[in-house]
Amino acid sequence: MKVLLHGAQVFLDGELRAADLSLEQDQATGNWQVEEVRDPQQAGLFKDRIVDLTGKLILPGLADIHVHLREPGFSYKETIPTGTAAAARGGFTTVCAMPNLDPAPDNLAELQAQDAVYDQRAVVEVRPYACLTKGGTGRGELLDYAALSPVAVGFSDDGFGVQDEDAMAEIMRQIAAVGGLVAQHMEDLELSGDGYINDGEYAATHGHIGKPGVSEWSQLERDLRLVEQTGCNYHACHLSTKRSVELVRAAKAKGLPVTAEAAPHYLALSDDMLRDEGRFRMNPPIRSHSDMEAVAAALVDGTIDMVATDHAPHSAEEKDGPLASSLNGVVGLEISVPVVYTHFVRNGRMSVADFVRVMCTAPRERFKLGGGQILAEEAADLVVLDPEAEVAVDSADFLSMGHATPFEGDQLFGRIDLTVCQGTPVWDPDRLLDTEVGD
Repeated sequence: MKVLLHGAQVFLDGELRAADLSLEQDQATGNWQVEEVRDPQQAGLFKDRIVDLTGKLILPGLADIHVHLREPGFSYKETIPTGTAAAARGGFTTVCAMPNLDPAPDNLAELQAQDAVYDQRAVVEVRPYACLTKGGTGRGELLDYAALSPVAVGFSDDGFGVQDEDAMAEIMRQIAAVGGLVAQHMEDLELSGDGYINDGEYAATHGHIGKPGVSEWSQLERDLRLVEQTGCNYHACHLSTKRSVELVRAAKAKGLPVTAEAAPHYLALSDDMLRDEGRFRMNPPIRSHSDMEAVAAALVDGTIDMVATDHAPHSAEEKDGPLASSLNGVVGLEISVPVVYTHFVRNGRMSVADFVRVMCTAPRERFKLGGGQILAEEAADLVVLDPEAEVAVDSADFLSMGHATPFEGDQLFGRIDLTVCQGTPVWDPDRLLDTEVGD
């Protein structure tokens, strides 16, 4: 069977072009391949089913390199099927799973076992992280990075950060020797103390314990000094402060092998928007308005390379309380595209090409994920985005088991209408590629 995706703007060779895509389904596997890129003026010559996508965009499958799937160990929060279904709905065909699991993937046998389960149960491609230290606590023994490296997409103790400078220096030396990458949660736990929101005016006014920005950027400053000594590939997770942006910008100016990410909530929210609800608590916390502006500007100018959701689902009991008693973490896979599209593309701060860079090509290139292009005679790995469709954020409608989002009730733009992962339609609510739909 063949289907013609007609009338859309297609992202090809780094730019949007008016083009039609002819997709052909393999009858044995059911998978779809891009047969050819066609002139839209020739649609009348196509003999099979035509799907009208006028006004929409066809983009390569997106990638999120910072996702918590919670399984094994915490399946009451999320499962591999629910988390990857949420990813598919959000337009992501590849995600990278963080290792704060039980058991932790701090040895090759466990990492391989978890990777095999992802292959069996995920609806999109999942690449696993391995821990940085034993148990993934930021304080444990060092690991056999050479053994883990062929399977791990990177190494991280997300949620903690390695606390001891000498240990971090040795970790970087060993990971650099095997060509690996450190994805660091930057946080000096002594400086964080008991803080759980930004140490700013809202915290002071409402009697909350603040977490200062120095708890993030002081450890980043230490790590960048060690990168300069070791040459280790380093990725800074979820930047949230203006000073962190300045440090990354300076590191890049020196030519250090450093990249950085920002989550949607640090790009579009500041602590003057906080409410005393668990859906506004995450780590690092939502910072000041000047921090938000600096992080957003850094995404636009390329200092911050990519958007990553830090999708971190919890149960309702863990998130439905006030800020002080809730756990850190919010969900983001299903709304990352509309948040970024609305706040950066629709208002003219970024082009669609920039959007594809930060949501697709930059993470794929940095983490060696492959893909990121729409090519004839290759398996279809793509998304259809309706840029004019309004998205009312309603967490009750999420496919993720987690429902805590600070964007609840927001009116955004940019809806994913189709996601095809390596030839398989994994999100197709309008049955665009349903073989039972007639002409």
